[in-house]
Amino acid sequence: MKLVRLLYAASETNADMLYATRILVPDPFLWWEKNGETFAAFSRLEVDRARRLCSVQHVLATEEILPSEKKRHSPVALILAVSRKFGFRSILVPPSFPVALADALRRKGLKVRVGPSPFFPGRAIKTEKEVEHILQAVRMAEAGLKRALEILERATIGKDNRLRWRGGVLTSERLRSEIEAVIVEQGGMPWGTIVAGGKQACDPHERGSGPLPAGEPIVLDIFPRDSSTGYYGDLTRTVVKGRAPGRVRKLYHTVAEGKRRILRQLKDGVDGAKLQRELVQWFQEQGYPTEKREGRWVGFFHGLGHGLGLEIHEPPRFGSDTLHEGNVVTVEPGLYYPELGGVRLEDVVWIRKEGIENLTSAPERLEIP
Repeated sequence: MKLVRLLYAASETNADMLYATRILVPDPFLWWEKNGETFAAFSRLEVDRARRLCSVQHVLATEEILPSEKKRHSPVALILAVSRKFGFRSILVPPSFPVALADALRRKGLKVRVGPSPFFPGRAIKTEKEVEHILQAVRMAEAGLKRALEILERATIGKDNRLRWRGGVLTSERLRSEIEAVIVEQGGMPWGTIVAGGKQACDPHERGSGPLPAGEPIVLDIFPRDSSTGYYGDLTRTVVKGRAPGRVRKLYHTVAEGKRRILRQLKDGVDGAKLQRELVQWFQEQGYPTEKREGRWVGFFHGLGHGLGLEIHEPPRFGSDTLHEGNVVTVEPGLYYPELGGVRLEDVVWIRKEGIENLTSAPERLEIP
């Protein structure tokens, strides 16, 4: 007998549940699929909205399945009631399924097996509608970047080589808040925006703090989530306020050329890991080795890119996967050396049958006078 696939999660925080139902709900609810038919059970708080918006074939109220109000709040009781009503004793759940809930169901006689992650492998192949959602989130990121560049253009350089704006020191925190305010105005949710200058930019996931320096790279990595669809955008640019030293300009142009090399090679069926290895080798040939120095990595030591959609990082991944038509991926090479700073550039690309479509329109610009 074919296993019944089952999810119990909040779609606001669980990408598989959002993919299955296309409705954002803050609290956990139940979804299952049996013999190709899809079902979801919602509380009375959500069921009317779900009947309008949810993409499943059958939307039910939990009280239809479990009349007892006391038991209705127990996921164990609800799942057992569904299993009795719909006639199944074996379920397939994702790796993110709560362990305590799985154990409780097993004690009650249900067979619980763990499936793949993501639970819906088809998530990696985007529809045109999904690409539209991602593009909208990319545009939000670009609006945030535009605001950052406007502020950096107006900023002045103090005697201490720190940037100043509107009468005060321009910090990572202040510039980040301006970027994120624009994203919120556009209908997005900012998530961990990176504004990291100087040596801080050498740590790829350092959010950045304190005064921003002149004459040194500032990494701006912006990855908002669209509040209405749940899809993410992603964008990284690196800038220098004032004149960049020659060594920094060379570093920047090497990363930019590295990105162009990858974009020229992207197509259906390409081996992502091979692209990553070749770029590391090419960077080394340009004089930028990837190695460990004094206990920390320098060079190009992170992934070349990742899938983008209902999660900021999702399959496919360049380090291990073959890329296919329909994938939406980031391409984000970077080079990091403490004596120079960090440079990273990132675009979002849709792989199509006839080639690629770059969803990113933000210009690349190193120096801001």
